[in-house]
Amino acid sequence: MKDGGVDFRVWAPTSRTAVVEIAKDRCVNLHSEPAGYFSGFVPGILPGALYKFSLDGGELYPDPASRFQPEGPHGFSQVIDPLTFAWTDKGWPGVELPGQVIYEMHIGTFTKAGTWSSALTELARLSALGVTVLEVMPIGEFPGSFGWGYDGVQWYAPAHLYGTPDEFRRFVDQSHSLGLGVILDVVYNHLGPDGNYLDKFSPHYFCELETEWGAAINYDCDQSAPVREFVIANAAYWIDEFHLDGLRLDATQDLHDTSPSHILRDLARATREQAAPRRIILVAENEPQQVKLVKSADQDGYGLDALWNDDFHHAAMVALTGRNEAYYTDYLGSPQEFISSAKYGYLYQGQRYKWQKKRRGTAGHDTPPAAFVSFIQNHDQVANSAFGKRCHELTSPGKLRAMTALLLLGPGTPMLFQGQEFASSSPFLFFADHRAELNRQIIQGRASFLQQFRSLATPELQASLADPSDRVTFERCKLNHSERETHREAYELHRDLLKLRREQAAFCAQDQRRLDGAVLSHCAFLLRFFGTRCDDRLLLVNLGTDLHLNPAPEPLLAPPADSEWRILWSSEHPRYGGTGTAPLDTEDNWKIPGEAAVVLQPHFRSVRD
Repeated sequence: MKDGGVDFRVWAPTSRTAVVEIAKDRCVNLHSEPAGYFSGFVPGILPGALYKFSLDGGELYPDPASRFQPEGPHGFSQVIDPLTFAWTDKGWPGVELPGQVIYEMHIGTFTKAGTWSSALTELARLSALGVTVLEVMPIGEFPGSFGWGYDGVQWYAPAHLYGTPDEFRRFVDQSHSLGLGVILDVVYNHLGPDGNYLDKFSPHYFCELETEWGAAINYDCDQSAPVREFVIANAAYWIDEFHLDGLRLDATQDLHDTSPSHILRDLARATREQAAPRRIILVAENEPQQVKLVKSADQDGYGLDALWNDDFHHAAMVALTGRNEAYYTDYLGSPQEFISSAKYGYLYQGQRYKWQKKRRGTAGHDTPPAAFVSFIQNHDQVANSAFGKRCHELTSPGKLRAMTALLLLGPGTPMLFQGQEFASSSPFLFFADHRAELNRQIIQGRASFLQQFRSLATPELQASLADPSDRVTFERCKLNHSERETHREAYELHRDLLKLRREQAAFCAQDQRRLDGAVLSHCAFLLRFFGTRCDDRLLLVNLGTDLHLNPAPEPLLAPPADSEWRILWSSEHPRYGGTGTAPLDTEDNWKIPGEAAVVLQPHFRSVRD
């Protein structure tokens, strides 16, 4: 917006004419520019005005770069003035990766109302919990009255279901006031099947390649330059106009680009330039586990900050449940897997992966631990349990407390999924609202996807799957925040562990050079975090039965000179629902409780008790 009007511009290289229709009764011809663009200044247009484009005298379509779709993706676009919002976060420095604790959330189910305004009421409690960065699932406008957001079709328009763009800004502004960063999950690998009008403006938005969700975006074929500009400008737009602290990039393996400079590298550079002097973090989901995404440009990398670590999740779930079917096939949930994950991040860095019948991952032994985002729950993995069950419904309380300690004290960047901190009784299922024919296809596709799990392929199980298009499925997933009190033991566990992580120097260092581990039995292991001046911490994890370690020929068990180990924290404390913890290092050698995690610290004999 400028000078009492609006500049309109659109890319439509195969069209001869372009018209913008404003307020459904005023049409203005746009001027042709080089490279297939049309533009024009229209005076007298105020914020809130509705408009669409018409090409070559044909149908009306919403703006591909619409800032808001108040009537949904098929309706008119709305003029938005981003400069009218009164930000209060002028001194906010942004976020950098070390020390962060991420919290993944879906705005539509985070509260009963499912809006930005209702989510505001919970921000102070998230800050008090100890999380530091909110990762919001995709919000680009999508069809229907509910959905995960990964079938978005308007990348620039915050979904109208959650509120206005300014209400999103208020959410970010309030988060910053509480010390919380906000990053947004964005999908640049495909668009949803309903409400996607990009091909009406240009067929060159897409290429001949296919992803598992639809046509791939054109990053390197004929006329890809305007497409790349469209995507990079979108990423920078979220950072600029919404003061976001970074992005989570969905399924980056399906960003097919053979250009000299990969789209991710260009995107990373542009968003950091837009944010400066604020700091931002860029997190990628990358199924093949390509660590070059987090290498710097001078190392031939893409310059992102972090990668989701599915290996940790898969090993953890096998250990917790005893099941290793489908994509869990190549994991045993063994102590060595957790030691290796703590030291090296990915477990698969080029070895054969029998589930995929090919090699998986690339070498990344020198990658900083913080660059690996670890989790035992996220939106995908909870939903893939068929009935959307949370971890506390799939394993024993003791094992889950121990695994939670490993997650939240480990050297990676931990991530929680909404409600995990209070053992939410709400499931998280796959849900999507489309027209009838698409709904049928989605139901069939979801059932087919889950058949990779032998136990989920049985007729009785398939007949029990929730209907993703049923609003009841969506409503069941909404959190009940009163469970923060009724499930107080789980909440205290998470809050205390995050406090320990924040305040104990050995844990917050995230330095693999000061970390080692040892297998103690087929179910037990230790991680030793070496501190300064021998102020070490010893994390013992036993996912099996009580272990009497005698003899104990493992030097990592030995306390620092002139000291003895004492319990600093235990997952078996009664405040978490545990049964108490006796001393571990005894005159009868080591006695490590089963299904428990215990943190020991040295007590130096020269210091008075």
